[in-house]
Amino acid sequence: MTVPTPPPPPPPPADAVAMIVANALDEDRAAYDVTTRATVPPDQPGEATVVYKQAGVVCGLDVIALVFAQVSDEVEVTSPFQDGDEVEAGTEVAEITGPLAAILSGERVALNLIQRMSGIATLSRDYVAAAAGGGEARVVDTRKTTPGLRALERYAVRVGGASNHRNTLEDGVLIKDNHIEAAAQREVDLAGVIALARMGAAHTVRIEVEVTDAEMAREAIAAGADVILLDNMTPQEMRAVVAEHRADPATARVLFEASGGITLETIAQVAATGVDLISSGALTHSAPALDISLDVRPG
Repeated sequence: MTVPTPPPPPPPPADAVAMIVANALDEDRAAYDVTTRATVPPDQPGEATVVYKQAGVVCGLDVIALVFAQVSDEVEVTSPFQDGDEVEAGTEVAEITGPLAAILSGERVALNLIQRMSGIATLSRDYVAAAAGGGEARVVDTRKTTPGLRALERYAVRVGGASNHRNTLEDGVLIKDNHIEAAAQREVDLAGVIALARMGAAHTVRIEVEVTDAEMAREAIAAGADVILLDNMTPQEMRAVVAEHRADPATARVLFEASGGITLETIAQVAATGVDLISSGALTHSAPALDISLDVRPG
């Protein structure tokens, strides 16, 4: 069978990106840049370059173009690169031309966003590469995103080669430890919780359940769970759970997700257990911003 080439990652929703950019510019009061107003004539032309001072994955070119477009429709951003390209330190990734005052007023917001997005894309790439050393598990993010920036951060995860988990609480059923505890206080067992979720969700929605040991996994699967999240279990424990249910035709349909304490050093070992998915909040909540600068050309 010929494996099709995966399509490029879908861009974030345009309306969400426009709102993020507008809010960021307003937060920085870019329209009231007293320093630039006092020192740079509004009609002075300028050129600047965006330089990646660290090696990494390019991400956010369209976003920085939108930043400058919202500051001034006379600013143009061009680049020979595209999101997802890997570049070395010192690479000039984009050129910006137009009124120098507008470039300076939008500089910080543009850099904040592209540094954040490129950092997440780079870390996601590293996690995907590390996981591939152990198996074929898909690396996915979590909802541990920066409030207000989820659309950009989850796009950056995709650019880095990883995938997205559910985007919002509306997108899927994930029964976690606190849901199970809340039900236990009403004397409802795990099977009952899963039954309630099945009744409350559309037939197209999968039911995922967080478990912490093999017996809990058996109970959830017997009750009809579609996805089992193996939370903070050792690789040995995960391997045993996956092997048990893969061997049974009646439960081979179940997907297994590993989560909790996943690092670059451990992810290959986790992938080798046979899980289908490995989720890590670190892709977004712990990704360091890439070191990127905007340098005005002399002349």
